[in-house]
Amino acid sequence: MAEVAEKNSVLNGGEFIIRDASPQDIFIPEDINEDQKMVVQMVESFRKEAGEKATQLEHQPALMEKAGELGLLGCHIPEEYGGMPLDTNTNTFISEYLGRMGGGFATTIAAHTGIGMLPILYFGTEEQKKTYLPKLASGEWKASYCLTEPGSGSDALAAKTRADLSDDGKEYIINGQKMWISNAGFANMFIVFAQVDGDKFTGFIVEADRPGITLGAEEHKLGIKGSSTRQVFFENVRVPVDHVLGEIGKGHLIAFSALNIGRFKLGVMCMGGCKLAIGTGVQYANERHQFGKPISSFGAIQYKIAEQSIRTFALESACYRVSDQLQDKKAALMAAGSNYADAMRDAAEEYAVECAIIKVYGSEVTDYVVDEFVQIYGGYGFSEEYPPAQAYRDSRINRIYEGTNEINRLLMVSQLLKRAMKGKIDMVGPAWEVQKELASMPSFEQPEGAYGQEHKALKDFKKIILMTAGAAVKMQMDGQLDIKNEQEVVMNVADMMIDTYVAESMLLRVERLAGMSDKKHQQEVYDAMLRVYFHDAQARIEKAAKDALASFAEGDLLKTFLMGVKRYTKYPPVNVKNARRLIAKQVIEANDYCF
Repeated sequence: MAEVAEKNSVLNGGEFIIRDASPQDIFIPEDINEDQKMVVQMVESFRKEAGEKATQLEHQPALMEKAGELGLLGCHIPEEYGGMPLDTNTNTFISEYLGRMGGGFATTIAAHTGIGMLPILYFGTEEQKKTYLPKLASGEWKASYCLTEPGSGSDALAAKTRADLSDDGKEYIINGQKMWISNAGFANMFIVFAQVDGDKFTGFIVEADRPGITLGAEEHKLGIKGSSTRQVFFENVRVPVDHVLGEIGKGHLIAFSALNIGRFKLGVMCMGGCKLAIGTGVQYANERHQFGKPISSFGAIQYKIAEQSIRTFALESACYRVSDQLQDKKAALMAAGSNYADAMRDAAEEYAVECAIIKVYGSEVTDYVVDEFVQIYGGYGFSEEYPPAQAYRDSRINRIYEGTNEINRLLMVSQLLKRAMKGKIDMVGPAWEVQKELASMPSFEQPEGAYGQEHKALKDFKKIILMTAGAAVKMQMDGQLDIKNEQEVVMNVADMMIDTYVAESMLLRVERLAGMSDKKHQQEVYDAMLRVYFHDAQARIEKAAKDALASFAEGDLLKTFLMGVKRYTKYPPVNVKNARRLIAKQVIEANDYCF
């Protein structure tokens, strides 16, 4: 492991669009220290000991208690509430390796430690924190989160569950129905959202043994069958007024704050699952013979192994970059006087855009990896007797919960524009510079340095985003466009943002690796992954920009914009066939994911 240089600066949330980062400004997984390695080994031992139990519903409560004994449920909770707080990067390693346990237990523990515990940590009174967090950190109690209803999914604030104050003013009486509630079957406590007086969206802490609470049967789900998912019914459930969480009518702050870090951790867990799937798949490809030789020797299979690895490496690069941004922001806020909980919450809010990127990209990379996992196994992959079938079923939920990927794409763009309008990011100046550049003669200077082409391409990706988003915003200001009703355009911009952030994260990591003596033997492979990603990302960004611009511009204006797209897509051609074969060769020889 190379020594990490002192950081020059830390980008604010969404600022990657207008500012460049330096390799020394990020954390990469190769920076892992000895303490973190010990934590990873402990989680891996837990995973191996759990084995198939992690995918079986009846074993979830016992596994949670074991996780509590190991400190895995309280590693983000202050000591005064029964936790053992670790830094954000260590918690990210924990999430990655828990992601290898499969969708059943990964869902159980994520729901408990995230949306189950964080609302109390972030918004609970001191008494609420002291009462509930120690029990939740130890695993003695299990938490659940009741937000979704039959008529309110993405539109959470449309919930119909009511909470009315009793005549004596001592209790709230809750009536309503919640659905798709993870951990409901064994939860001791629910975080429940209800409309006080029918119109004030509010959070409550509701203990599961309250009279009037009943559960529906376990849902017969497509995947994550090892997790408990049930409906929860509230019929005249009386809850003391001191069980209100946060302020009356401010439940949306609780709901959305808990989701930011949950989205990030979901993407990280997806990354851990991808690595396991790639390793299992390549082992099968090396063992399975057809036409007298292992199927891993065929170019079509090597393409799959390489592309799985490239996308997973790219995802990992982005995950640990965001992890470090969260850690740095939390540390800065605490140094400025914030308490642990507020600093953790506000750091996640600062990087809401980046957390959404990790959620969307992570879930979609996982879907690609497990789909090819099935394909590598062929007919055996379609059998429940082999690993790919369960991985395939489990992965599909990731694009739906913690906010659908469509909602997250809309969110990342709206959050970016909101930050710009509040003056937190200056997008107007850089967008105007791009407009002026389009009116000038292009430069024919060739970029210098080992990664000069990538740095130039990255700047150009950002210029395309600024040009496209800037044009849309200007047309809205001129009354020619209503961006809220142009979701397709917004999602085009979101896709460009995702590819740009991931490409930059990957480039910074590869540059860091180039300076590590113990990684020199793999540098050619790292470079190959980087260049294939940039080659393919440019094609995706070019298409997304053209699709968006043609949706709202026409005539000479459209021609000008399309010339701009052409100008900013000059990354040189890459022999992707040879590059992928080189990458696949490394994985095949290692008989595992090895980056």
